[in-house]
Amino acid sequence: MSLYPLLRPLIFRLDAERAHGLTIAALKANPRRAGAGLPSALASTIAGLRFPNPVGLAAGFDKDAEVPEALLRLGFGFVEVGTLTPRPQSGNARPRLFRLVEDRAIINRHGFNNRGQEDALRRLARRSRQNGPVGVNIGANKDSADRIADYAEGVRRMAPVADYLTINISSPNTPGLRQLQDEGALRDLLSAVRQARTASGPPVFLKLAPDLGADEPGQIVRAAIDHGVDALIVSNTTISRPPLHSPHAAEAGGLSGEPLKPLALEALRRFRSETGGQLPLIGVGGIASADDAWQRIRAGASLVQLYSALVYEGPGLALRIARGLADRLHEHGFATIAEAVGSE
Repeated sequence: MSLYPLLRPLIFRLDAERAHGLTIAALKANPRRAGAGLPSALASTIAGLRFPNPVGLAAGFDKDAEVPEALLRLGFGFVEVGTLTPRPQSGNARPRLFRLVEDRAIINRHGFNNRGQEDALRRLARRSRQNGPVGVNIGANKDSADRIADYAEGVRRMAPVADYLTINISSPNTPGLRQLQDEGALRDLLSAVRQARTASGPPVFLKLAPDLGADEPGQIVRAAIDHGVDALIVSNTTISRPPLHSPHAAEAGGLSGEPLKPLALEALRRFRSETGGQLPLIGVGGIASADDAWQRIRAGASLVQLYSALVYEGPGLALRIARGLADRLHEHGFATIAEAVGSE
């Protein structure tokens, strides 16, 4: 039985960002071991990497790559750290993280706060690489004169310690960043990233926004395939505001959690249609249960990621979802998770 429902009211009395810092400290101090006993049917190989189960932790939780191994031991099949920028930056002014309890949602406007790639590099170089892939999400500094050069630098610097790299051009909290999703700018960016990669380097994933026009998914897919991108992550937080009930509903920033679910699911289906299965997809946004994860897999996601739901469900969530997915494979007669991908 999880103690988290008893602890959550106490945790929610704390400022959200302070509570998050204490969570990182707790994981450093007492990393528990879990995740054993999951069936091999949940394992899959994507972009040449073996994922022991399809449930991953999205970027934003472990911004400075402090506890990826502890998180893997909670039952995640993979963990994505970052976003990491070439130089340290403090991000936007506080408060910048808000719990929308009535909506089971989060609004954040962090602005890529992190201690920089060099700081994380040392920790990532020491990790065991035994419990599952650790991806590194890279971004550009807010005050950079050449953001494309920042991404190329991030690829060169972080490739030796990353199982995969994620090019994050979809955060709404760095002014102008999402313009890199426009076709011309995206092709310039992906060309620079491709030049920065080496033949022996890790695969490169591209993280996208859910707030796209009708023609943009097709343009993005063509550019990604042309430039050797290995997978698409769909999607980041949204700047849209569906009906919300929390007093924090009007806060600026990216919205995640339960209200993002229908938008992220629709974005995933659009990208699945455009890729025709040529590019692996990673489904993110509003995933809080095995049913949510199963729906995303049936809609075309080879892997899923979550983050906001941890705030409401606690640290046992990844393992519960993974076990629930194993049950659904059995119920629907699939031998492996790969067989279920895109089967809706």
